[in-house]
Amino acid sequence: MFTFRKRILLFFLLSFQFHLYAQLQRVTIENNRIKEFIADQKFRVDLPLVSYEVNCKPFSSDGHSPVQLTFKSVSFSQGVKGEFLFKNNSKDTLRLSNVVPFGRSDEHVFITGRGNHPLSRTHLFVPGKEPVNVIVPDNAWELGYSSVALQSDLHVFALTRRDLSSLQQATRKRFETVMLPGGSVTYIFYADLFKGEWQEGLRKAFHERSLYDVSAFDNSMYQREDLKWIRKSYVMHLLMAWDKEFYDYTTGRFNVKAFVDRGKKHYGGDDVICIWPTWPTLGVDHRNQFDMYRDLPGGLKALRGLADTLRKSGTKFFIAYNPWDESTRSEGHLEGLADLIRETSADGVVLDTKGESSRELQDAADKVRHGVIMYSEGMAVPKDMVNIVSGRVHNALYYPPMLNLNKLIRQDFAIFRVAEVYKEPIQREYATSFFNGYGTEINQFAPGHPEYEQQQYQYLGKTSRILRENSANFTDGKLTPLINTQRDNIWVNRWQTADKTLYTIFSLIPEGYKDKLFKVDVKAGDHVIDLWHHKELKPDADGFVEVETNSFNKSFLGTNNEGEVDCLAVLPSIISSTLDGNKLTLHADKGTEFRIWAGDPAYSKEPVKLPIGNQTILLHEKFGRYEGKFVVQVFDNDQLLDETTFTIAPGTARLFSRSEKSATVDRAPTDMVRIPSGKFTFRVTSGDGFIPYPTEGTNQSYDMPSFYMDKFPVTNGDFKKFVEATSYQPTDATNFLKHWINGTIPKGEENFPVVYISYEDAKAYATWAKRRLPTEREWQYAAQTSALNEWPWKQQKPVTRKEEVVTETLTVTSIEGIDPKHANLGNGKPYRVGTYPKGANLYGLQDLVGCVWQLTNDVYESGSYRYIIMKGGSYFKPSSSWWYVQGGPRELHYRQSLLRVSQGFERNATVGFRCVKDIN
Repeated sequence: MFTFRKRILLFFLLSFQFHLYAQLQRVTIENNRIKEFIADQKFRVDLPLVSYEVNCKPFSSDGHSPVQLTFKSVSFSQGVKGEFLFKNNSKDTLRLSNVVPFGRSDEHVFITGRGNHPLSRTHLFVPGKEPVNVIVPDNAWELGYSSVALQSDLHVFALTRRDLSSLQQATRKRFETVMLPGGSVTYIFYADLFKGEWQEGLRKAFHERSLYDVSAFDNSMYQREDLKWIRKSYVMHLLMAWDKEFYDYTTGRFNVKAFVDRGKKHYGGDDVICIWPTWPTLGVDHRNQFDMYRDLPGGLKALRGLADTLRKSGTKFFIAYNPWDESTRSEGHLEGLADLIRETSADGVVLDTKGESSRELQDAADKVRHGVIMYSEGMAVPKDMVNIVSGRVHNALYYPPMLNLNKLIRQDFAIFRVAEVYKEPIQREYATSFFNGYGTEINQFAPGHPEYEQQQYQYLGKTSRILRENSANFTDGKLTPLINTQRDNIWVNRWQTADKTLYTIFSLIPEGYKDKLFKVDVKAGDHVIDLWHHKELKPDADGFVEVETNSFNKSFLGTNNEGEVDCLAVLPSIISSTLDGNKLTLHADKGTEFRIWAGDPAYSKEPVKLPIGNQTILLHEKFGRYEGKFVVQVFDNDQLLDETTFTIAPGTARLFSRSEKSATVDRAPTDMVRIPSGKFTFRVTSGDGFIPYPTEGTNQSYDMPSFYMDKFPVTNGDFKKFVEATSYQPTDATNFLKHWINGTIPKGEENFPVVYISYEDAKAYATWAKRRLPTEREWQYAAQTSALNEWPWKQQKPVTRKEEVVTETLTVTSIEGIDPKHANLGNGKPYRVGTYPKGANLYGLQDLVGCVWQLTNDVYESGSYRYIIMKGGSYFKPSSSWWYVQGGPRELHYRQSLLRVSQGFERNATVGFRCVKDIN
């Protein structure tokens, strides 16, 4: 391990800028003003040593004051230390408050009290911004702090703390010291250098120096693997034992498992459930707190079973400890607590009324089982954090400040903000907990379940999901609070790890906000995702990124329902994805699994989960007809690594059918022709676009394999052989072979294309014939050949469709350039196959156009409709209006949809099919 000085020396060797990292050695003071900061060089300044208030009036160390101020230096190894002695030499009682090193100034950052709130006055003042109400440790209410720039990015910070042991003829108040005449109090002063933005001074004072509460922080509790699970916990319920959600005496059943299961749909379930059977019943008789647990329904054995059941669903079980229970049945507290943990297999203990734990309590639990968490009722102060790894932000301060600076002291200390649902809507509780990167304890002691509870639980689900899936950033990353933004009343905290950066945003702008707000540092290979709205963001040329917060009712301002949040993440681009119509192809070489969501992720839904690597899925098989946004995520176990999104616009047609391989042969059957392999560019045209046609695969080039295709469309005679051989009966017989008479082919029409068949009928025939329906791409390639011919035959000149106006409709009078010997031009009369041999294409396929519309295998579906792609046109060409399906012979690249209602509906006189067969 490098010492602090060795690290500085190493940095000097690397950067040749030792003076930027030197430790502050002393200050020069003249007339109670600071004139120099001295490290390895001198920095000239002119600052008041301190400012303060007496009876709410401001004073400075270099001016006249009703108190006498004396400063003396104290030997110290971590920068500069000194003592301010404030003495009341007047004949009046004075109230001293808001002691700020370097003085209050609009030019630098400082922390001090503002207003006269009885519980929360501490504010952070940043130049050019509205002051922000902040939470500091419970033993630092009177804390004063400042930081000033010396040069470039080198700054000095200073901290003042009241020495409670120094009070003489004085009384301590939360934010003030009341000094009688002749009374005095000492404030300890600390100062040192730091490099970087102003937040780095807070980091050094709060995290590195623990507000000077301890000389060296013992990390041993935080290094215990068995206690680290609490860091990933973000939702906790405390239930009293007489709550019906715990046990219903009318049914004699425990309900807590059902309670947790309901919660899974809203907020992912509880990480912890605590059962509380003591206060306010404790003392009604001689039973002690441990007896209360023993007397619950089923006794401790039932609680043990309940704890085991909860753990199987991912929820830990806590019990409560009341250290003030000294007047009931005598039982050693450590022994009683150990027995209770042993018999219930409790995973943690809520320490009622205690803001700290002790080695004795933890040792008592450790002797029974490992991994038992001590959870303090109040937020532990730095000197007590050594012995406890989790605690609450108590709701004695019901309307909490926005920023909790305790999170800077130790990010791996698991904090839960207490919230009570019965009083009023409490979205602000969930929002500020999220903004500060910690969990929520829903204290259900006070009865009542208002109608808005479930809705706000869903909001908790959005915040807790992000916290859980990025817990490493919130517990092990580098927190930078209140980074610089372009707008006030909307604040941003940054949480950095080596691989991922998150920004939590809290807004008090009721109309909502959607604009550039702050700069992000995006390295090559990274991208920015809005995790709250699940969309990708593009920073502008200056690195600024757009933030979006939802609006809220302006009347919520000043209540516990105000505010909205957003969350941005800079993630490495791990996911490679391609969407081709209905086919999604994914690749990632990091993580453990893909999660694919229809819409935004939510605990009320389930994603499609796939192993990491190369994956291809057909969306309709997993998500049905869903249209809209899809979210694709990569996880490493429970931690989010990357995310991307794509959208299927409403009405988008997607291929829902699969092409199955047929039985293969080496030689062409007598009624089929071989289609050679070749290059093919798939370009299409279509008719009326009222119902959107698919775009997937179009305008792309393909290497087409060789296959066999029927020389002619399937005929009545061919189909009769199939019916007789299989006794085929369709599931819906409406219009089935309607043109046959009593099941008999009309005389002379044996070689006419079979019509009045459905897609299912055609596939049944193909399966019997050991063939299959062609895909649209196969049909078009076989028809066009690699030359991409517009018509089957060799063309002498371009063919165009010519129209002329007839009254109020359009009539197609001729297809200019088509020889009537090549195809039926649309005379409305069906005919036997092979009638137009001159219309054959280069491969020998006949009756490709102007015969019957030919079904392909391709079935497309949107959120509203399903249809089959047909090719080739037909012998029928209605001519009195363009509103008709445009029949007659159609270009080989032309596609027509056959909308599906039922088999009976789609069977008609102009639709047939031909088959293909695969080659070995």
